[in-house]
Amino acid sequence: MTSCADLRSSRRALRAEQATVQWWRRLVQARLDLAVAAAAMPASLGEELAVLPMPAGWVEPPSHVELRRATRGGLPLAEASRLPVLRHLDERLADYERCVGAALAEVTEELIEALAVDPARLLAGPEAPRPI
Repeated sequence: MTSCADLRSSRRALRAEQATVQWWRRLVQARLDLAVAAAAMPASLGEELAVLPMPAGWVEPPSHVELRRATRGGLPLAEASRLPVLRHLDERLADYERCVGAALAEVTEELIEALAVDPARLLAGPEAPRPI
């Protein structure tokens, strides 16, 4: 039987790993967004609305040239060639994140069951109880 201290330690490690893998996924997904943006810019704003009557106080959108200048800097078209690698990395990170989440759920369930059977175990051991 695993001690409560060991289970709490496992939970802390798994929660830290979960936070790290989520951070990496956000970074990879941001690079995916940048790679797509390098290859394909959105359409101009307001073109389809030019023939419609606009209400008082209508604000004109920034020009397409202005938006491209502001968002295109530093995005070489070569970024698009990275899409397959980035997608594969994101899939692998997602799989790993699911595994970490499942392990965290399993350890949490084991800790809850151990404490339900013997709540005094929470107070036993060399270390003081920490929030879980």
